[in-house]
Amino acid sequence: MDLFEKCYDFTRADEVKAAGLYPYFRPVEENEGPVVVLEGREVIMAGSNNYLGLTADPRVKQAAIEAIERYGTGCSGSRYLTGTINLHVELEAKLAEYLGYESVLLFSTGYQTALGSIATLVQKGDYVISDKENHACIISGCMLAKGGFAEFVRYKHNDMADLERVLQRIPEDAGKLIVTDGVFSVSGELVNLPEMVAVAEKYDAKILVDDAHGTGVVGVGGRGTASHFGLVDRTHMTMGTFSKTFASLGGFIAGPERVINYLKHHSPALIFSASPTPASVAAALKALEILQAETWRIDKLLANADKMRAGFSAMGYTVIDSRTGIVPVVLGDVEKTMLMWRSLYDKGVFVNAFIPPGVPPNLSMLRTSYMATHEDEHLDRILEIFGIVGRELGLIP
Repeated sequence: MDLFEKCYDFTRADEVKAAGLYPYFRPVEENEGPVVVLEGREVIMAGSNNYLGLTADPRVKQAAIEAIERYGTGCSGSRYLTGTINLHVELEAKLAEYLGYESVLLFSTGYQTALGSIATLVQKGDYVISDKENHACIISGCMLAKGGFAEFVRYKHNDMADLERVLQRIPEDAGKLIVTDGVFSVSGELVNLPEMVAVAEKYDAKILVDDAHGTGVVGVGGRGTASHFGLVDRTHMTMGTFSKTFASLGGFIAGPERVINYLKHHSPALIFSASPTPASVAAALKALEILQAETWRIDKLLANADKMRAGFSAMGYTVIDSRTGIVPVVLGDVEKTMLMWRSLYDKGVFVNAFIPPGVPPNLSMLRTSYMATHEDEHLDRILEIFGIVGRELGLIP
């Protein structure tokens, strides 16, 4: 078989485009937060991970500009060699202090953080144990570890009894790393961290929480899932990204100094990749400063999300309950999900359509997410349009 044959045989995306229902890769022409310009018209953005509304903040943009003027547009090397600038070191120190861990290491993307941390820590004879609904970056990191002859096992979603069942079958003297989303990216659910910690300690397993959607959203002052449950001192490591609340690009892992030092000297994803750009690091530094000074943003974000959960539920939609910035509206049917996405878009609201295999069968949904900078006028308009479209399609009374 020709290597490229599968590429030419893949026509599903073309068919959806021809039907006018393709929701992906839509270029944003202007972005000022709650309202963006798509295809020449203003649309309310209800699908962004810009939780604190900082991507358009003048202070964040100015910090990026000043970093470019001082350091240039790139670092021209890996962190290991010539690619470390003082901004990297400063951000690592400030993040460690903020999160309550001994040390932090920056990676060039959040996805790369998962690959570079999991596959470096979990080696031959070790076990990595993953929630079945973890983010793709975690699964990729686990598969990479498996390729290095580690063992990769999964447990049922957020099911701590099943996690214990899995751990019981692992040799007592094996190294064990449990990896989980803190806030699950599709549903917005929080991991049951208190029970996980109890089970992990019983079987001498370490825990790594991916707080991509948790940092800056949940916990004391936005310090994440472990902080939310008061378990920072019993949660061994936390990783995250700068592409959401930190209004930038890059990733980080926080943990014990000796563990971070080991990753710094052994992770191929760090050693053989160009380091985060000066503008990205400076933007994340400024966003962290704003986050700590303006905690009202977290309160506003969560209040906005709570308003939308209540509003969708009152209309008759099925909503997955949580206390995060993600509010999924479950429709169950793929065709209705795509039709509703298009109708919402045509009427001026952009959301994210999630269909299998990205979600389990019968769980097709429109994942909405909110920002601290959404005002009531935006939220009320979103609810109004959801009401109009839902009635037109016979999805709500």
